[in-house]
Amino acid sequence: MDIANYPFCTIDPNVGVAFPRARKPCPCGDLRLRLTEDGRAPEDLPGRAGSICVPRTGTCTAHERQVPVQLVDVAGLVPGAHEGRGRGNAFLADLAGCDALIQVVDGAGSTDEEGQPIPPATDASAAAAAVVREVTFLTEEIEQWIAGLREDGWARGVRRVQAEGERGLQAFLVERLSGLGATSSGIGTALDGLRTAHPNLEQPWLWGRDVLSTLAVHLRAGLFPLHIAVNKLDLAPPGLMKALEDADLGVPLVGCLADMELGLRRAASSGLIHYRSGAASFSVDEEASLSDAQRAALAKMAASLAAHEGTGVEALFDEVVFGTLDHIVVYPVQDEGRWVDGEGRVLPDAIVVPRGITAKSVAGHVHSDLESGFIRGVDGRSRRVVGADHEVDDGAVLKIHAKA
Repeated sequence: MDIANYPFCTIDPNVGVAFPRARKPCPCGDLRLRLTEDGRAPEDLPGRAGSICVPRTGTCTAHERQVPVQLVDVAGLVPGAHEGRGRGNAFLADLAGCDALIQVVDGAGSTDEEGQPIPPATDASAAAAAVVREVTFLTEEIEQWIAGLREDGWARGVRRVQAEGERGLQAFLVERLSGLGATSSGIGTALDGLRTAHPNLEQPWLWGRDVLSTLAVHLRAGLFPLHIAVNKLDLAPPGLMKALEDADLGVPLVGCLADMELGLRRAASSGLIHYRSGAASFSVDEEASLSDAQRAALAKMAASLAAHEGTGVEALFDEVVFGTLDHIVVYPVQDEGRWVDGEGRVLPDAIVVPRGITAKSVAGHVHSDLESGFIRGVDGRSRRVVGADHEVDDGAVLKIHAKA
């Protein structure tokens, strides 16, 4: 993956995986306790602080499970993208399969519109104004894109409303925006927001541009909830976050030190330090051989990390995945008694799914054949048989029975 300060460094989307921590402890802690009570205490695994699971992706230490979440890094927008300029609709189509958006902005104001380095901003108000312009630009481009999709066939949609009423309008919007992940409940929420903004709303065939623009705003907020990663916070002018909060952008703001997170991860991978992502401190490995320059750099990073209470990257992913999207983590297994897969690995998989998901839908996240052939599930904790419509809890261990 290229990282550079020029426009369109990213052309095709870069797809990667992040590993935020599940909010609930890994079930391997409960399994360890059960085995110990049965007189079959498991052997401690080196460096795992009691965890006994065997993750295929991510890690688990002290029963803190890191779970896989797909990230898609897309190219930046240019003005008029919704009209096809720049990568235009190709960029916007890259967003279609995403559940939420993270817009990374330069809180330090240390790059110009062409991506070239410039001296960092010294005034918080000016830096905040630049961030507001970036956020407004992105949201307006997406809203105009959604409006364009909605406008296509609007006359037909209006006739459907005249024939079917509110239900017809909702069904039309779901059909037009289904490629973006629109659902009946989501469209209903957007329409509720529209009515709040326009209490004296007329019939849809009388809606003017202002009402339709407001509808696009609420549709965008539901289809693509936005979070702002205010990056380079260590170089930003003091008071930037307060100025942004006062600007009331209406979206969550998280200050980040992405370069520092990358540096700390690399130092930890090299065995120079002990660092837990999301922590506000780290320790230098006693056996590490460090130069004076490395020690000075680590000391500077330690001070900045403590001052900002972490790099913000872990907090950002947690807020998006488990806060705004309200997802949970489920652990599918093949043996509901031992909590292992077919190869004997303990709790190898942790899947991130929407809260309220059913057992049959969980099966579909594991494999489409398991969903189509679903017979029943078994709750690994209670050993209770559950049906297709059973709502799965956060942290559940689930065995799936399906037709071969």
